[in-house]
Amino acid sequence: MTRRRAVHLALAALAALGLLWLGGFIWFLRAADRSPPLPAQADGIVALTGGAGRVETALRLLAEGRARVALISGVGGAAAFEALARRAGIDRDLRPRVTLGRAAQSTRGNAEETAAWARANAVRSLIVVTAGYHMPRALAELARTLPDVALYPAAVQATASWRLMAAEYGKWLAAEFGLSGLGRHGTLQAEHGG
Repeated sequence: MTRRRAVHLALAALAALGLLWLGGFIWFLRAADRSPPLPAQADGIVALTGGAGRVETALRLLAEGRARVALISGVGGAAAFEALARRAGIDRDLRPRVTLGRAAQSTRGNAEETAAWARANAVRSLIVVTAGYHMPRALAELARTLPDVALYPAAVQATASWRLMAAEYGKWLAAEFGLSGLGRHGTLQAEHGG
């Protein structure tokens, strides 16, 4: 094979990979913008912290009777339920039905924390609340840790730059290929969900 032919083949392969990435990115943008109807009721609700409106949405869904229990995953050490309830405009009487998970530091950590909580609370169906751009990755991680639990996305729409969307797409790809856990060893960063 001549050098010129090898260069042409390499360029063609790069162009094909670029088109494949672009097609996947377009799918990702549509998936991030989609929020199918929620079930009338699920066993549980999980909110993955890290952005505006997530906790409030989850608590309002719980107050509406959409589930019997809720987990707020990745809560900062100083956050108290009363302050979260006040911000969401819900009754503090819901406190016994809400778990504040403080262990998660990443989306993968959210999934592990949620899996332990779901087992402890006999959760077989789960409404997942996070930002739309974060939803595909969150669902990928949760499906890995909760293979027998039905997941229902409740996306909180948030503005996101193209750069953030491209970065989130890369993180979703890593989650889909099971590479998100490499961040614990310094190879890949598994940043907290968006």
